[in-house]
Amino acid sequence: MVSRIVVIGAGMAGARLARQLAPSATTRPFAVTVLGEEPHAPYNRVLLAEVLAGRYGPDVIALPPVPGGPGTVRRGVRAERIDRGTRTVHCADGSAVPYDRLVLATGSNPVLPPLRGIAGRLPDGVHPFRTLDDCLALAAAVRAGTRAVVVGGGLLGVSAARALAERGADVVVTHQGPDLMDRHLDPAAGALVRRHLEELGVEVHTECRARGLRHVGGRVTGVELADGFVLGAECVVLACGVRPRTSLAADAGLRVRQGIVVDDELRTSDPYVHAIGDCAEHAGTVYGLATPALEQADVLASLLATDAAAGGAGAPAVIPAAGAVTAADARPQPATSTGGGITAAPAEDSLHGTPAHPSPPSPAGPARARYTGTRALTRLTLGGTGSFDVAAFGEPSPQPGDDVVQLADATRGAYRKVIVRNDRLVGGVLLGDLATVGDLARTWEGDEALPPTPLLHLLTHDGGS
Repeated sequence: MVSRIVVIGAGMAGARLARQLAPSATTRPFAVTVLGEEPHAPYNRVLLAEVLAGRYGPDVIALPPVPGGPGTVRRGVRAERIDRGTRTVHCADGSAVPYDRLVLATGSNPVLPPLRGIAGRLPDGVHPFRTLDDCLALAAAVRAGTRAVVVGGGLLGVSAARALAERGADVVVTHQGPDLMDRHLDPAAGALVRRHLEELGVEVHTECRARGLRHVGGRVTGVELADGFVLGAECVVLACGVRPRTSLAADAGLRVRQGIVVDDELRTSDPYVHAIGDCAEHAGTVYGLATPALEQADVLASLLATDAAAGGAGAPAVIPAAGAVTAADARPQPATSTGGGITAAPAEDSLHGTPAHPSPPSPAGPARARYTGTRALTRLTLGGTGSFDVAAFGEPSPQPGDDVVQLADATRGAYRKVIVRNDRLVGGVLLGDLATVGDLARTWEGDEALPPTPLLHLLTHDGGS
């Protein structure tokens, strides 16, 4: 019997899962349908700044195609409603897609700051920077000499500012925090990133809050700052972070906090529904990064394959038929935790008071895959002329008692710092020459004890080996 797997979202996580379950990659009995809201084939969102800078075309960042027939990936189809009783996804085009297992890979939306001048719609010339369409619209709007203001100096804002500068725009960055990329970097590293942008002609304002947008005839003309000063602008990029897309899950009565709550098997409060990627919240964490999203997709593919082998059709064992209500559904279920993930939410804790389905017992047999979290490294490559790399992981600032090793070369714009606690790496920041990042990343991701060598060796080209 073929198990129908429906994936809502054709981003990096959804496409990765679909490829793992595709007939050409496995003999498992899956019929996979991916519902992608964007009209484009799945693409690598990490490389959007490269497209904006003009170094890559959209076709270059396309992900490997998902094997299967023409209906495997349905582009430009928006899922509007999930009927958990009949296990059906209802789409904006009027179609209804039944599922045996549903995977929410809905990603995240750009955060639109509460600026004056945004009333229901963005004025012409104001762009978020999240999708390929956003990127292509920006590229079409910017020419040499265009006055562009980037609101937000985090990871996304810095990469957008660099790309716009490479297109010849006159770029200004406004950032509310004291330093650029202050969520990931310490002040010294943030200062080097600022210097790098300023050397490209980018004007940077930190500790500076944007208050509103000025526009005439529906087209933006400037960004008003909190002190009343107005930055003239022909183009404005809103790079103020992202927020998990959870409304579809919330409307279906699934448990939602910051993201869609999942356990170590990526199950939501309904065991027929999973969530992965930017929309998922595991053990209280929403990662919003590519590496955790791909790891979650791989773990879920393994779990679905295990269930398919045990049950013959990929369905979780001993779960009531669609629409059935059992005594277990009707009474509150205690909250339990495995590795920090919630496996069964209390009924009164579920959104809108909808009782959570009981978690299915795990099939007997070999150990099942588990997602226990990701020790993610954030990396930004500011390519082109004067290439500049940034990598950060863990805690950017030390606590009392920590050991800190730091090397700086102001002439070359290089900076390397690691924080050690109880003989383990707990954080690091590297800019410029990243020859040691591979060894450091492996040590960090594996949570390995450090070798008994001088700590300075951690930042040399041999990685301390």
